[in-house]
Amino acid sequence: MSTTTTPDNQVASNQNGSTQNSSPQLQISKRLEKFEASIFTQMSNLAVKHGAINLGQGFPNFDGPEFVKEAAIQAIMDGKNQYARGYGVPDLNLAIAERFKRDTGLVVDPEKEITITSGCTEAMAATILGLVNPGDEVILFAPFYDSYKASLSMAAAKTKGIALRPPDFGVPIAELKSTISKNTRAIILNTPHNPTGKMFTREELSEIASLCIENDVLVFADEVYNKLAFEMDHISMATLPGMYERTVTLNSLGKTFSLTGWKIGWAIAPQHLTWGVRQAHAFITFSTSTPMQWAAATALRAPDSYYEELKRDYSAKKAILVEGLKAVGFTVHPSSGTFFVVVDHTPFGLAKDIEFCEYLIKEVGVAAIPTSVFYLNPEEGKDLVRFAFCKDEGTLRAAVHRMKEKLLRK
Repeated sequence: MSTTTTPDNQVASNQNGSTQNSSPQLQISKRLEKFEASIFTQMSNLAVKHGAINLGQGFPNFDGPEFVKEAAIQAIMDGKNQYARGYGVPDLNLAIAERFKRDTGLVVDPEKEITITSGCTEAMAATILGLVNPGDEVILFAPFYDSYKASLSMAAAKTKGIALRPPDFGVPIAELKSTISKNTRAIILNTPHNPTGKMFTREELSEIASLCIENDVLVFADEVYNKLAFEMDHISMATLPGMYERTVTLNSLGKTFSLTGWKIGWAIAPQHLTWGVRQAHAFITFSTSTPMQWAAATALRAPDSYYEELKRDYSAKKAILVEGLKAVGFTVHPSSGTFFVVVDHTPFGLAKDIEFCEYLIKEVGVAAIPTSVFYLNPEEGKDLVRFAFCKDEGTLRAAVHRMKEKLLRK
């Protein structure tokens, strides 16, 4: 067990006149001591303190659809409030299988190949803890969502990073070929990609798939933004030849239905991989909110018109933010999916992304997320910051207005 000094290094005198810590030292395991408080928490707290418009953390400032909320209320009133079956309410497992077939053409067994989790973050944690052994190598494409690295650390895995570089954040296939080996257990793939908005092309996915088959490597595919694909169609890695049997496909309700607080996620995998995921899940949360699962089943049976309207709405929000950021003077990198856009902040004269984001909050009144924390080597992300456009149009326009008024190129 590792210890750290108390906050502010506070001490107090005892009756004998000697000094002692006024509170016990903070304690944390060695596998987690290198992780600080989440950057999302840090920036959101700073935004609240300074009254900044928060375009940092990726959750909507508007509510999800009424028909889904009504389904949750009905489930509660119908008495569906006790522990759910560990791997999911049967109707939700079935609804996910139906949705997955419509989206990908793949037929999966809802009882044997789908596991319901408390959000996609838990789905990824259960997948890593259930399928990765201590010392196994796992490849991440940087920048990456910060929970991946923490879960790999808890599994005592060896993490290897491959940087996706602007402006297109394409996969450096030669570097991947030199990194992957017989010691590689898995690749974590996130498409559409947070934070860059990149969508992996069929050519890139095919190259990755070939290397995985050749080296007997698994893929953990985080697809929570699959319904927020703008410039191209989303492609699930599991649909490529030879890949379903070695892929765990992860998704959630929150991003698509603007219900991030419900924390309903799932993992789809062949039975031989599902076993490990379920064993880990059973000892992390065991089961997930019962009434919200019933409501999630209703959500996933929404007509295609819901998804079409969702995409139109987010396309309009994206246009407001992207055009505004360009007008302010940022170098804006292309974003084909998600509700994020990454920009180069260096035209404004500050060397580091964290320094720039703190300035943006304190002096301009807008919050963004520095991306350096999403790299194994923070230097690779020091020029980039991420903005979220999952906000109502008034909020986006107000943020752009503040930046136009107060943010000056240097």
